[in-house]
Amino acid sequence: MDTTTVGTGTQGHGAVVQRLDAARTAPRAAELLSRADAELLAAQFSSEAWEQFSHAHLAALRAGAAVIASRGRPAGRRALRTVWEILDVVAPELTSWSGYFAGAAALRSAVDAGRFDAVSPGRAEEAVCAAEDFVDAARALVEASSPALSSVPRMLAVTAS
Repeated sequence: MDTTTVGTGTQGHGAVVQRLDAARTAPRAAELLSRADAELLAAQFSSEAWEQFSHAHLAALRAGAAVIASRGRPAGRRALRTVWEILDVVAPELTSWSGYFAGAAALRSAVDAGRFDAVSPGRAEEAVCAAEDFVDAARALVEASSPALSSVPRMLAVTAS
């Protein structure tokens, strides 16, 4: 495994990133992006706001994990615990997205705990739109680090009328 220095993250961490061989990480990143696409599709076809929100948030988590899989995990003394914290270090260009979805984590926890009324239809729609944009941004970063992924077929999202 080679070690590459990737600058500093938004929290001022010196970011030494452990990179794996691209031949091993590309399939994992592609799988995570495919799962993100599936979650977006589920969000678009869900009839309940809480389901739309939950699927959108999961799509974003999977896309963030794909970026981490393609770029490597931070190494150091302080253990980062969430995808959003790790993403801030390995992909500082996505900091606004990681902040948005990290802020939505408490609402997703509430939904997971059965508080389905916590998500309004407007909030669910906002989350789906944000997740769609974030998945596209994450895909662009992953494909830039592994050009072979750009030829992998992806699931198309559709909307029901």
